Parts: sequence; structure tokens; C-alpha cells
Amino acid sequence: MTSAAVVENKISAVKKYLNILKRYGKYSKKEITNNLDIRGAVERYLYLAAQSTIDLAEAIIALRKFRKPSTMSESFAILEEEDVISKKLLGRMVQLTGFRNVMAHDYEKVDYDIVYDVLHHGVEDIKKFLSAVSKTLR
Repeated sequence: MTSAAVVENKISAVKKYLNILKRYGKYSKKEITNNLDIRGAVERYLYLAAQSTIDLAEAIIALRKFRKPSTMSESFAILEEEDVISKKLLGRMVQLTGFRNVMAHDYEKVDYDIVYDVLHHGVEDIKKFLSAVSKTLR
């Protein structure tokens, strides 16, 4: 059983990773791609932010006793069905889940154009997700 405290802990984790990622927004795509230390940090913290966002979605589903998802992406579809997030945000969260999967399983296939885009736009989508779920938790 998931409690409100678990959901709050998940929100806190997402915010922690977003705050860390702010430090890396100042770097150019070239700097991220060419500097192993920066690249590794950006990859890891983007992965953790994405995974924490997925975990938050799953915790909200459990708390609200919505139907159980069979995939990580489906968690966001359920939240859209339950009017927690918009259809547009659903699409962005599904893309974030796909990005997370590439980061977790296909390191050789990492496209730094996508990494850079997620650093600058995906992070904003996560903030929108936090805002949407916060409204539903009030």
C-alpha cells in the first residue's frame, strides 16, 4: 500500500535531481559530448530524474487505486485517463520513458542531440508533470 508520505518522498527525489541538473544547463552540447565527466554526470542525473518521475507516477496510481500499469509508459497513460495529466504531457512523458530506457540499456546508441534536448526541454516537462500531480494531491 502506498501512502501519501511515499508520494511526497518521490516528489522530493524528482526535485532533488532537477536541482542537480540545473548545474549542467549552462554547458553547450559540444562541452557535454566531449567532456567525459560532464557527459557522465548529465547522463546519470537525467536517468535518475526520469526514473524518479516514473516511480512517482506509479506511486500516485497506487495511492489513488487506479488500474495497474503493465509498462512504465502505461503509468502515464493511466494518469491521463484519470485526468491527472493532459494528453500532450502524456506524449512527453512517454518520450521521457523511452529516453530512460535508452539510457538504461543502450549506452552505445546514446544520441547527444537527444540528451541535450532532454536536459533543456525534458526537464521542463518533468516540472509540468510535478505541477499537474501536485494539483491532484491537494
